[in-house]
Amino acid sequence: MADILGIHHVTAIAGDPQQNVEFYAGLLGLRLVKRTINYDDPTTYHLYYGDGQGHPGTLMTFFPWPGAPRGRIGAGQLTVTSFAVPESALAYWKARLPQHGTAVQEGRSAFDEPRLSFADPDGLQLEVIATPDANPERAWTGGPIPGDCAIRGLHHVTLTEHGYERTAALLTETLGFKRIHDHGARFRYAAGTGRPGALVDVLCAPESRPGRVAVGTVHHVAWRTPTDAQQLTWRETLSTAQVNVTPIIDRTYFRSIYFREPGGILFEIATDPPGFTVDEPAESLGELLVLPRWLEPERRTIEGQLPPIQAPHQPGGLADAAA
Repeated sequence: MADILGIHHVTAIAGDPQQNVEFYAGLLGLRLVKRTINYDDPTTYHLYYGDGQGHPGTLMTFFPWPGAPRGRIGAGQLTVTSFAVPESALAYWKARLPQHGTAVQEGRSAFDEPRLSFADPDGLQLEVIATPDANPERAWTGGPIPGDCAIRGLHHVTLTEHGYERTAALLTETLGFKRIHDHGARFRYAAGTGRPGALVDVLCAPESRPGRVAVGTVHHVAWRTPTDAQQLTWRETLSTAQVNVTPIIDRTYFRSIYFREPGGILFEIATDPPGFTVDEPAESLGELLVLPRWLEPERRTIEGQLPPIQAPHQPGGLADAAA
């Protein structure tokens, strides 16, 4: 059985959906590749951001619930989502983010990587990591960011745990990750090639308060598997390892299984195919609300419940954020 290929996507909870679009598509310059609904709660959007095609490993997704309470970032959560940018782009982002009201802290990671740390409008913790391994094929060049500075997918995610041993065992003994670095209480694991997008840090923080999932926190992280057959094998492997795992669920753009790692963080394994062009053409991804076929009969009701949103590439959309 092949190892996990890397990160498929990170899904978080937002407040106002228009504010979310303005930040991720307008300020960060990611493409809004899919505008759909939360299949488990059709009264709210599920918004996907990524590169031009929405390749796995570039995806940040959100369930926006306007008016919902703020969560608390803490142990038992994915606490920081880190994006990859070219080394030459760090100065661009250091200037751009404060110009649009986002405070930035410059520094270096525990593994000596140049980085900028900041938060989105809901308090979600983010980073851009400067790396010579940023993949130029994962830059969205149709947005407001120059191609040589654009975000090039995810770099790594940080899991904060009260204790790390059982989480580490799941990553290495079951999911096939390899431990490649450690510094103090931070341990880095790599999947697949070990390049950006296939890295996860486990931070052991026994004194941290437990996190509470709500607005401004991550709901789950999904890992990549290349085929339906391998996903079925993963489900059998997890079940044999006495992990409670869901049946395979069709999410239209990928198939998914879900389970909790020992520290309580929700994990997903998602297939790479079929991708986001299965129900709309590549040139118009994210422009219209797309519903799964079983909810099409309820389109009028669903559209009436959702607040209108406008992406930067649409007429009248976000000129200031995209400047």
